[in-house]
Amino acid sequence: MTTDPAALGFLKPEKYASVERERRWLCAALPDLPVLRAEVIEDLYVDGSRLRLRRATPVGGGEPILRLSKKADQAPDRRLITTIYLTRAEFALFAGLPGRPMRKTRHYYEADDVTLSVDRFEGPLEGLFLAEAEFADDAAMAAFPHPIFARREVTDDPRYTGGELVRAGIPEDRE
Repeated sequence: MTTDPAALGFLKPEKYASVERERRWLCAALPDLPVLRAEVIEDLYVDGSRLRLRRATPVGGGEPILRLSKKADQAPDRRLITTIYLTRAEFALFAGLPGRPMRKTRHYYEADDVTLSVDRFEGPLEGLFLAEAEFADDAAMAAFPHPIFARREVTDDPRYTGGELVRAGIPEDRE
């Protein structure tokens, strides 16, 4: 795996991209914890690219957030990301691109002073629950404990990334 930003398509990462530090866990279901908020997420992973078009609509009402993102992994727990927020007209234009759709409901929780999200997937990925947490720095990421409701950590397993799930489906050995 290359970690060179230019080779990943990020020519000026220090100016136009940020580093996303993230860990992921496979879960059996949603945790029995108070939900801070939830949103329905509809993604389109654009064919032949690292682009993802996203509509995130708050559960219970509210305006959706529309954005186009580009991600590139530098390591299993670290990626470069850049995002453009879109108008409805711009979103409609990009929504016509060929790609693979994914739909999920994301539930946000507070855990050990970190906002943890758990995705409940729909459609072909129905029955899959993935938790993830993002961190400001490497020390916080390393110090975060395994959530008690999670089955196992899958941060290092590329089959549990959005782009791979939408392409290949749920891995057979998800237990």
